[in-house]
Amino acid sequence: MTATAEAEVRGVLGRLTDAWNAGDAAAYGRLFTEDADYVTFFGLNFPGREAIESSHRALFEGSLRGVKLTASPGRAAKVRFVRPDVAVAVVGGGSSLTGAEVGDEGRESTVSFVLVREEGEWLITAFQNTRVSDPRG
Repeated sequence: MTATAEAEVRGVLGRLTDAWNAGDAAAYGRLFTEDADYVTFFGLNFPGREAIESSHRALFEGSLRGVKLTASPGRAAKVRFVRPDVAVAVVGGGSSLTGAEVGDEGRESTVSFVLVREEGEWLITAFQNTRVSDPRG
């Protein structure tokens, strides 16, 4: 794929981080397709843009108010193109409950994204967040 397409995909992931860190559920939701699936590290699926936006609004106004993502997935992501209009991105990152620049211990995740190009723009159609843990205990 072209460097431009990869930069566009990374830009979407960067805007996702920016929207999260601003607590802006509407901006966060706009980055997903209407029929997207958002799977949390607890295994819950929020199907559809509306559910993704409303669930994040509740988080940003409640238990995750002020929590900051500490890595920009757009910069560190491994991006590969399955087709010219479908990209897969995998990235690691963390979060800080206090809003610090450095992630809190035990809050590291690996996130997988599937993005599609629709009507000239890249949108996330699948999101899977998995908490990093040591299976040995």
